Formats: sequence, structure tokens, C-alpha cells
Amino acid sequence: MDVRIVNPFLAGTIRVLTTMALIEPIPGKPFVKEDEFAIGTVSAIITISGDAAGTMALSFTDPCIRAIVRGLLGVDDNEVQQYVEDAVGELTNMICGDARARLREEGFSLHAGIPSIIRGERQRIEHSDNGPRLAIPFQTHYGQFMVEVVMSESVQIA
Repeated sequence: MDVRIVNPFLAGTIRVLTTMALIEPIPGKPFVKEDEFAIGTVSAIITISGDAAGTMALSFTDPCIRAIVRGLLGVDDNEVQQYVEDAVGELTNMICGDARARLREEGFSLHAGIPSIIRGERQRIEHSDNGPRLAIPFQTHYGQFMVEVVMSESVQIA
């Protein structure tokens, strides 16, 4: 997978979490993920189509998403749980939208579907493409989350 496709997802994740949730995510080293299990307890996956095809998934540990919801909405701990799924879906939309805008500047026209939410321990994230599953781990003061991007292997940026 061309790194110029992955970098916009990395940059979009940092921008969205920093500006919207007031949480600074620290990216780890991207790697090719060999399994299909999420790192967290709540995830979202969104399909991408157009000049490239694939999926993006976003997965959060419970303490991390709870802190992000508090930062996004200013709610207290008693109210957080009712907003978790909506927040994960909206964060997925925003990160994917930011990445698509960055890729548009590179000449790509991409569209995104509606995120699907997955909950539970050892949840499986099933990407729609069989290309490499590139994972970008992030650390925050509140816990971990991960972005996974799978795109068609034939995708190249001119």
C-alpha cells in the first residue's frame, strides 16, 4: 500500500482528536496487522469507494473512548455511556472525511459509506478488501485506540 494513502488517515486522526476532543493522540509505528481482532471494546468501520476502494476502522479501549466522549461533549461519567456509539461513528466520519479531503488534493475522488458500529470484547473487524491491513496504534493519557486502513493493492497515486 502506498504510504501517501495512509498518511492522510494518520494526519486526519491527529487533527480530529486534537481539535474536537481536546486530546492529543500520540501515534505509534504503523504495522501490517495479521489478525482481525480489534484492540478495544467499541469500533466502527466505514467503506471507501471511488478512485480507490477499501475500508477504514477505528477501535477504542473503554477508558480512552470515555475520555474522548467527555472531551467532545462535556458530559460527566454518569452520562458518557449513552453517547459512546454515536461518538465513535461520528469520529470515524470526521477522520475519514479529513483523509479524503487530503487525498482529493492528490487527485483522488473518494466517497465514504455510513459507519457500522461493533461492540464487545475480542470483536472481529471484517474489512471488505483483501489487501494488507495497515494498523496505526495511538496512545493517549487515557488509553489506546487504533486506526486500520485496507485499500485495494492496485491503488497508486500518480
